[in-house]
Amino acid sequence: MSHKLDPIAGTQGDVASHDQTKSWFYTDIVKEHFFHPKNFMEQDADESQFNAVGKVGSPACGDELRVWMKVDPETERIQEFKWKTFGCGSAIASTSMASEIVTENGGMTLEEARALKPQDIMERLGGLPQRKFHCSVLCDKALRDAINDFYRRENKFDKIVVESARIIDPVSKVTDHDIEEAVLEGAHTLELVQQKTKVGIGNPNCLPAVEELIRFYKEKYFGGK
Repeated sequence: MSHKLDPIAGTQGDVASHDQTKSWFYTDIVKEHFFHPKNFMEQDADESQFNAVGKVGSPACGDELRVWMKVDPETERIQEFKWKTFGCGSAIASTSMASEIVTENGGMTLEEARALKPQDIMERLGGLPQRKFHCSVLCDKALRDAINDFYRRENKFDKIVVESARIIDPVSKVTDHDIEEAVLEGAHTLELVQQKTKVGIGNPNCLPAVEELIRFYKEKYFGGK
């Protein structure tokens, strides 16, 4: 697992050329965290010193992110946060920024970290291209997976939060998570979501629920824009 260059931001020249295209604009903060990532897990690091590990994604299907945390068992504050990724430059920058957010000022408590939202990371980065917003969500999910892992190791099972997918369209087997991913990738209308997921094509009865989810995820991630 390694810090992988973004195919659209692999070199200084590539980033500069994309800065000229508004839809792919990267802020100076994003570039700083991409070219000089913070808290990256070195190859020879001792992973046994961490008491929480989180993972999301798979290199077989695209981005994968792993995070390691050292949490104070008494205060439940995050003392260290390390990470590795097979992912694009936006995923690298988002995770690098998140690692600073959760450890600054003495470290967030796990409760505070669980409340951290993708848009909080986005704001600190100065924004990401809309087509790359899902990268900050990737980091958010890995962080929450690591929090669950800490509570699992501490036998505090009542504090584990499990997110399960709900089938919205029994015909196409599309879930609420599928619709969430579609919205994150820029599908903000029913027509666009249907193009990506085929939800409701053979089962129009589910369309009101689909439209409600689209509104919910747009508000959650984009402020209803």
